[in-house]
Amino acid sequence: MAIFAVTYTYAPDSAAARDEHRPVHREYLGVLSAQGVNLCSGPWGTEEEPGALLLFRADSREEALALAEKDPFHIQGLITRIGVREWIPVMGPLAEHL
Repeated sequence: MAIFAVTYTYAPDSAAARDEHRPVHREYLGVLSAQGVNLCSGPWGTEEEPGALLLFRADSREEALALAEKDPFHIQGLITRIGVREWIPVMGPLAEHL
């Protein structure tokens, strides 16, 4: 299995809706974490364009994208763009655990 960096760009003016749907969004990602699929995820900092980075373990780019498309944030229309890129960790503490 490969590791994919999945990036979300949140829809403009979606902060209130994200707050509303965050519990089911986190529940979904929590299930993926328990399955060893979601390795790490979280939003960009407050000074950045609203969005998030997720590291997924998947067999293909298409599988990683399909997982992101099942995220309640995406289903609710709160994500305007999903990017998926294979990532090859080489050095550092995180790489050592993957």
